[in-house]
Amino acid sequence: MKEERRRLLAKVAYLHYIQGKSQTLISKEMNIYRTTVCRMLAKAKAEGIVRIEIADYDANLFGLEEYVRQKYGLEKLDIVSNQVEDSPVDTLVKVSKTAAEVLRHTVKDGDKIGLSWGATLSSLIDELDPKAMKGVLICPLAGGPSHINAKYHVNTLVYRLARIFHGSSAFINAMVVQEDKQLTKGILQSKYFEEILASWDQLDLALVGIGGEPNSHEESQWRDLLTNKDYEQLKSEEAVGEVCCRFFDQGGCPVYKGLQDRTIGISLEQLARVPKTIAVATGQYKAKAILAALKAGFINYLVTDKGTMMTVLALDGETAFAQNIF
Repeated sequence: MKEERRRLLAKVAYLHYIQGKSQTLISKEMNIYRTTVCRMLAKAKAEGIVRIEIADYDANLFGLEEYVRQKYGLEKLDIVSNQVEDSPVDTLVKVSKTAAEVLRHTVKDGDKIGLSWGATLSSLIDELDPKAMKGVLICPLAGGPSHINAKYHVNTLVYRLARIFHGSSAFINAMVVQEDKQLTKGILQSKYFEEILASWDQLDLALVGIGGEPNSHEESQWRDLLTNKDYEQLKSEEAVGEVCCRFFDQGGCPVYKGLQDRTIGISLEQLARVPKTIAVATGQYKAKAILAALKAGFINYLVTDKGTMMTVLALDGETAFAQNIF
């Protein structure tokens, strides 16, 4: 009797999955209720009679994405696979391609998009195909570097992204870190800055990178603006990373008020209010910063690679989970 039951489950599964017949048609042909057909198909999968495989892709990766997405309350998460032979540049390109598709399918007509800057976002824009949009505005989220690198400068990236979406753009004419808070205050209160300042409270979408722990020896487009005293203070306040040149600790709280007061850029509080904030980050050295950003909730879309995400999970006490499941 048990064998007959299993054979019936197998036949229903064959008719549905192999011959492509609908549950309604199967119920008519076999003279059983449609709800029974539905239960039988579920039973066939539960008992291993039906095994579903996804060709050419690692299904475990999708499982990891869903687990992490729910754990940290993300709206969307994309994790790209790592190959043994991949260099950091290879991984960056793969993450950039995926992030470009996420952005392309997320942006809508009339969106106000805030953009930070750096090598990661420049790589993303390199991979982004043009899309004719209506009424899109691209604006910078932070000031520029001390010495203009045409490839990564925020105004360059804003201009490039605006062209891709056939939109308009706003530019910023100030370095991201000023010498003192009075200079910063003067810039923020100046007439030319009114449009940008207002836009930070009206964004529909923000596109940002995530920077790792402050390191004076690390090559950077903007951290040369920081003094040795700045680095010492950031270290003493346990800064783990930055977004839009705003440093934060492991709880995602802004650190070093003196530097915050000298920084030209959207605040983390403002960023948390943006409906959609897409963060793109790769590199295990950024894991502490990514974990803090996830827990603080000032990003809700994330694109990264598996190696980086596994390090994030390990930092969050999920070592056994990471090793045994994925």
